[in-house]
Amino acid sequence: MNEWIIVAIVAIVVIFGATKLPEIARNLGRSSSEFKKGLKDGATDLEATHPTSPEPSSTDAKPTD
Repeated sequence: MNEWIIVAIVAIVVIFGATKLPEIARNLGRSSSEFKKGLKDGATDLEATHPTSPEPSSTDAKPTD
C-alpha cells in the first residue's frame, strides 16, 4: 500500500513539475475555502427564508370531521 502512495507522488511530480505543485495546492485551498463559504452562506440564506420549526396554525391543530 505504501509503495503505491510513493509511486503516485512521483507520478504527480513528473506530470506537473515541482514548480507547479505549490501553485496547484494554493488554488485547491482557495477553491475549497470558497466552496465552504458558499455552503455556509447558502445555509444561512435558506434558514432566513424558511424557518426550521414553523408554529402550527389554528387550522392545523384541529381536525375537521
